[in-house]
Amino acid sequence: MLTAGVLLAQTSNLPKGEPLWPNGAPGAQGDEPADKPMLYPYVVPAGRGVGTAVVVCPGGGYAHLSMEKEGSDIARWLNSLGVSAFVLQYRLGPKYHHPIELGDAQRAIRIVRSRAAEYRVGADRIGIMGFSAGGHLASSAGTHFDSGNASAADPIDRVGSRPDFLILAYPVISFGQYAHQGSKNNLLGPNPDPKLVENMSSELAVTPQTPPTFLFHTTTDATVPVENSILFYMALRKAGVPAEMHIYERGPHGVGLAPTDEALSTWPQRLADWLRVRGLLNSAVR
Repeated sequence: MLTAGVLLAQTSNLPKGEPLWPNGAPGAQGDEPADKPMLYPYVVPAGRGVGTAVVVCPGGGYAHLSMEKEGSDIARWLNSLGVSAFVLQYRLGPKYHHPIELGDAQRAIRIVRSRAAEYRVGADRIGIMGFSAGGHLASSAGTHFDSGNASAADPIDRVGSRPDFLILAYPVISFGQYAHQGSKNNLLGPNPDPKLVENMSSELAVTPQTPPTFLFHTTTDATVPVENSILFYMALRKAGVPAEMHIYERGPHGVGLAPTDEALSTWPQRLADWLRVRGLLNSAVR
């Protein structure tokens, strides 16, 4: 389990974070940093943005968070494209189980959308990106969402939680044959209800309303089998959801931007191309 000390050390190089719930997160089991989900904003300066935002979910098996390689490094790269990024520090197992993590991701999307004008982004140009277990969280946000509660006392809760697009890097997707057992156990507990396992296997939850998706994986990933991405892509295709997938022949799990690998380091450019094709990197500065 991630301790508060480790969490603080990992977030020391991040910008000032904002709690998802300033008055205390629902379901909190303590008052330590690990009990307080946070959002770390990397907002593109005025005049340099393209009006697009991405909530970034680092990986770590739902037990810890790779806040640098799959958080701050990714946010800065997105900033270089003119995209504002928001790194999510979500709560973790085994202390916290579903639906806490999904609730944190949904809240992050609602916050960015509710403050879209302040962040100079379009309310309809807010995506979510996840790595490994963070990819499972992002895919869950893309398959389990709502349009907001119009009668909620908190105005943020009145905003919809559906992301406008998904970016999934070597994601955990399925809790079936190709499951990453550590992520499954940390999120759902050691003996989850089979119906819950099925519900949280993202490839089984895809509908035509699932957002357009970009996927990246490697064939030789020995931690999260590439079949996770393949199953999600096939489900998206069956549902008629626009999708693009890049599978590299070689490469380990958890590479982040892969800056030292000549082949894998090309995947961010493929993502940039996809964003451009979808009109998310256009020249309409907000």
